[in-house]
Parts: sequence; C-alpha cells; structure tokens
Amino acid sequence: MNPTIRQSYELAREQYAKHGIDTDAILEELSRIKLSVHCWQGDDVRGFLFQDQELSGGISVTGSYPGAARTPDELRGDLEKAFSLIPGKHKVNLHAIYADTAEKVDLDALEPRHFQAWVDWAAEQGLGLDFNPTCFSHPKAADGFTLSHPDETIRQFWIDHCKASRRIGAFFGETLGQPCVTNVWIPDGYKDIPADRLAPRVRLKEALDEVFSEPLDPAHNLDAVESKLFGIGSEAYVVGSHEFYMGYGLQNNKLICLDSGHFHPTETISNKLSSLSLFASGILLHVSRPMRWDSDHVVILDDELLEIGRELVRGDLLERTHIGLDFFDGSINRVAAWVIGTRSTLKALMRAMLEPAEELRRAELAGDYTTRLALAEEFKSYPFGAIWDYYCELSGVPAREAWLADVKEYEQQVQLPRGEEARV
Repeated sequence: MNPTIRQSYELAREQYAKHGIDTDAILEELSRIKLSVHCWQGDDVRGFLFQDQELSGGISVTGSYPGAARTPDELRGDLEKAFSLIPGKHKVNLHAIYADTAEKVDLDALEPRHFQAWVDWAAEQGLGLDFNPTCFSHPKAADGFTLSHPDETIRQFWIDHCKASRRIGAFFGETLGQPCVTNVWIPDGYKDIPADRLAPRVRLKEALDEVFSEPLDPAHNLDAVESKLFGIGSEAYVVGSHEFYMGYGLQNNKLICLDSGHFHPTETISNKLSSLSLFASGILLHVSRPMRWDSDHVVILDDELLEIGRELVRGDLLERTHIGLDFFDGSINRVAAWVIGTRSTLKALMRAMLEPAEELRRAELAGDYTTRLALAEEFKSYPFGAIWDYYCELSGVPAREAWLADVKEYEQQVQLPRGEEARV
C-alpha cells in the first residue's frame, strides 16, 4: 500500500466519521456491486456473426481510432485488460451478434453452444454475463421494424430470435451461478408521422407475450424491456415508447430498462427512479452520456451520473437495480473508454454512499433547509478522492491516472499491431 494514499485515507476517514459515515463499511458495500460492462464498446458494435453488415437501427459509431477488436479472443483480451484496471468483480453484457462460433447461423437459430467460449472465459475470470437479442443490423430489420413488423413471417423471425436469446441468458445464469439479465430493445418506428400509432403497438405487445411465454427460472434469467423516445430514422414515432414498456413491464413483472440517452435532452432518468421503484419489480439502467440526445458518449462523473448514484443509494435501490453501461466511442482508445466509464460510475456510487444522507433527511423533515443546503454543498469538497484511491489500492488496481500508462503500453504492444497485420 502506498503510504501517502494510506495516510490520506486515514485523514479522510476521520473527517467522514464525524458525520457517522463508516468509510470501511462503504468500501465493503461498494465491492459487492457488479456493473454490467458492455462488450460492444470494444469493436464498434460490429459483432462476429455478420461483420460485413452495415450498422442500422439508428446506431452509429464515429471515429477510426486504431486497435478495435476483430475476433472474440481479441475482444476478451481487451476486456481482461480493462477489468485489470477497474476495482471489483463485474459482469459482461453481450449482444447476440457476439456469438463465438465458426458455424453459419442466423439469429433465430442461436443456441447456448454458440456462446460456450464466452461462458468458459467468464467462469475463469470470475465474471457474470448479461445478454441482449440483436434486433438491428440485419436484412430482416432493413425497413426499421422487427417485433412489430406487419409481415407475420418477419415478425416471427424476431420472436424466435428473442426466444432463443432468453434460453441463452438462462444458460448463462445457470452455468455461472448468477442471474443473467436478458434485455429486449428494438429500433421499430417511423421517420415521419404515422397514420396508425396503435396497430404496431398491438403487434409488439402480442409478440412480446409470445417471446415471454416460456417460463424460465428467475434465478437464471431476468427479463427486461427497454424504451426509447426517438431515434435516427424513427424521429416521429417509436413503437416501444417509455409509456409502452413501463406499462408492459409493470403488468408482466419485467425489469424496466431506463437508458440515460433515450429521453429528451432536458429529461433525466435520475428523477424517475424513486417513482418507478414503488411499482416495478426491478430496474435495469443503461448508463450513457447523451451530449446531444442519444450520442452515447463515454460516461464521465457529471451531474446526472452523480444524481443517479444519489437516488440509488438514498432510496436503498441498489439491491433492486441492475446497472449496465452503454456507450461506444471509436474516437479514443476503446479499452480506455471502458475504464473511464466504469470507474466514473463506481465513483458516483461511492460519492453517494459518502454523503450524510440521514443528516440531510432530518434537516429536511425539520424544515431546516438552510442546513440541508449547507451540508450538501460542503460535502461536495470532502476528500472522496482519498477514499477512492485507497479503494483502488485495496483492489489491486492503479490509483488515480496511473492506469493510463498501462493502457498506452497495451495499445503499443497489442492493439496497434492489429492494424499492421491488416495491412500485410
């Protein structure tokens, strides 16, 4: 342990203890949190089933930074490097297009065996796995519709794909001994004003009913549904709106996914958590940074991330909330993006845990808004960084920006040669 970091921690611990905040207990609690780190940051959402297929469904990755993963082994290696720089033990979130198989197989025919290499790797690394059907970047989604498609044959293809995805998720959960969250998101919608808003939603509801008709053990698989307000190519109308999926999730006991990039630019998901927690069986978060709506920038420690952390901690919602990341930036080193986003999310949770929530509540209930505001402001400059550095050291990962040298070395030795190999 770096003696300076230990000394700084001891001084900070004393300051927090004056307000009844036990920093040792907080770090123990933080170590039990599993974030679901999205695999698709590592290869720009290309996957391995249809690597020549153009991105669709409103998904776009900008930037051409060298070193993107080209194979499952490269992607797993990049994830290992990222996890070696992130405190705690977490999960990896896979999309169906990341199947590791030499077999030519379409999405509706995927089986657990096509992901066995991922399961073996996750078990070896001590990681969990989450899953998503891939309802985009496919010829049968070329017109922008999947589970709500008016063509029954095409709609059935996507139903069968989502059914297969749930079975794969259950396999992950049973094999790895921790539930897999299988999240359904579709890009369905119209660019311009539709003549009929109801019919596609009727078809989507019926399709989802069929998708979820097979009972699966919730100890192995947890179903989630994810909404969107609008998207590229669906600016006027999205079938799976927030109201649709909130209603469906509440009625059918599904996790409701809130993606921080999927709402209006002036709308935040932090303010939705307390209300939704009163009625939903559970919540799935996709933490992103919508600089300009759903632009999926790398997560940083900004005001909204801090507010999400506060809501989860102060509302005692961590046990009922599954936290995943969802961003893809091809303009910077992709391993660094994972590290920055994941460490920032953990910092937000830690900062929330280090705040005097009980004191703030008591002041509020007493009508002492002066104390509430004064404490909230003063704690913004409390030495949370000393607690974070100590946690990193305890976890065996670099403190502060020291991790960046590791990424730069990895870039030179592993990632950049990939581009050289491609040119040979």
